[in-house]
Amino acid sequence: MAFNLKTFQTRTLTAIIFAAIMLTGLLWNHWSFLILFSIIHFGCWWEYFNLLEKIHQSPVHRYLRMGFLLSGFAIMIWFCGPVFEINNYRLKENFSFPLSVAGFVFLGMGIFRTNRINLKQFAAAAFGLIYISLCWGLMLSLRTWGNFEIENEFWNKALPLGLVLSIWVNDTMAYIAGSFFGRTQLSKISPKKTWEGTIGGIILAVVVIVLVFFYLWEIFSLKDWVFVSLIAAIAGAFGDLFESKLKRMASVKDSGSFMPGHGGFLDRFDSMLLATPAVWIYVVLFMK
Repeated sequence: MAFNLKTFQTRTLTAIIFAAIMLTGLLWNHWSFLILFSIIHFGCWWEYFNLLEKIHQSPVHRYLRMGFLLSGFAIMIWFCGPVFEINNYRLKENFSFPLSVAGFVFLGMGIFRTNRINLKQFAAAAFGLIYISLCWGLMLSLRTWGNFEIENEFWNKALPLGLVLSIWVNDTMAYIAGSFFGRTQLSKISPKKTWEGTIGGIILAVVVIVLVFFYLWEIFSLKDWVFVSLIAAIAGAFGDLFESKLKRMASVKDSGSFMPGHGGFLDRFDSMLLATPAVWIYVVLFMK
């Protein structure tokens, strides 16, 4: 994969703007965190529907779209911790169920309004509840995994931030390492990716995350950050390949175009869609 200076400059500029927005949402407070990932949630779903329409050569009825969007958002809200409350009304207990009901109503309307349901497409859309909505729900769970009342609130932001930075460092370093040293193709699904770039990205992601979160901020243990960054980078690589497979099936280069040089929501967050559940499992089972 030859290094393209113009492409790299475009990617760098948009990445800086993107990073500023992401870091604001991640670090400001828990509400900015929720708003950020709610936007990402709906953006990923919209592009996912568009890919399914191209793959199955069949439109998804607007009521079905709305039904899956609301049902997915209900799943996401279910993972909101106690800190997400308005005037003693917690989002999880007071909003998840009504959203689920509304989602089922729209799904029912969509099924009856559609002359012929494409069962494979419908099943693929239902898979999005796990692929997209559950992922961002688990991201919210990581945000409130610890004791949200502790004095140093940064501890509550450390895991999501570490996960996101692991993906960013891995993607950036894999692109650079692959551009200069890549020789061996990783997969036919994504011909431009190489083993050299992938391995280089994973190693550098682990090094950077350990240096920043353990040696600089001394949050959690060295072992935990090695595993969190390693799991995020490896699972993220599989997430990237999975989304590339979807795009190839749909015969498109990018899932969308909201970020010049980076594509759409799914292009930007494909790695996190698998990395987040993988890291969540490690955190719940092995971290204290």
